[in-house]
Amino acid sequence: MSQKHRLPSDADRHRLLQRFTWIAAVVLLLGGIGFLGIADEVMEGDTLQLDQRILMAMRVPGDPGRPIGPAWVEEVFRDFTGLGGVGVLGLLTVATLAYLWLMGMHRAAVYLLAAIGGGLLVSLALKAGFHRPRPDLVSHGSVIYTSSFPSGHSMLSATVYLTGGAMLALLHSRRAVRVFILVCAVLATVLVGISRVYLGVHWPTDVLAGWAGGAAWAALCWLVAQRFRKRAGFDGKTLVAQPDPRESAGNGGQPGVRNAGSSD
Repeated sequence: MSQKHRLPSDADRHRLLQRFTWIAAVVLLLGGIGFLGIADEVMEGDTLQLDQRILMAMRVPGDPGRPIGPAWVEEVFRDFTGLGGVGVLGLLTVATLAYLWLMGMHRAAVYLLAAIGGGLLVSLALKAGFHRPRPDLVSHGSVIYTSSFPSGHSMLSATVYLTGGAMLALLHSRRAVRVFILVCAVLATVLVGISRVYLGVHWPTDVLAGWAGGAAWAALCWLVAQRFRKRAGFDGKTLVAQPDPRESAGNGGQPGVRNAGSSD
């Protein structure tokens, strides 16, 4: 395999895991504090005026039923909001779980399912607990069926994209590729959150809390996975298909590829 596309060595993976673990610890701390702080301010009503100003700034002056910008911009933001919807995230989750299972990484698949499924349950529980009404200043550009705080789209997109991005980044030795993957994960999460405010279905503080809560949950799941990574089949090395020496010998020295990871 060429140097340009080489897989990370054991030493590289160990350093990456240590680095990601420290980052996850910081994200968990800041995300948890951020969520609690926002929730406290929201419940006291201290954010309502700021929420209203930001929401109305995204509407045509004198016509709160219309978001600013041409019609195609509104359609683009509907596409962005779909990236955090149950359908898209569910499809991505099922496809990823199927891939991990087919690759023999059964325990890694269970970890991913627990992280995303747990994030969904936490989001629904928080919505039921806070029971904040949706914005009523503007017309809604998307169908709603749960309460407002925190934003479920924002929280679940943070959980899914950040968890998946971190797992995928472990497959690459080049820093530029890892940074690109993580930036894409963060960008998708941010676009989903902004779209919820633009379409008038969430207060800005709902989205901020969703980002904070989702990032904190993803970080917590990462830390738990690292605590049990050897048993969970998730140590970076198990995410890569390793060459089978028997296939290499039978193919004239050309390395074959077999499924890697732990198997139940």
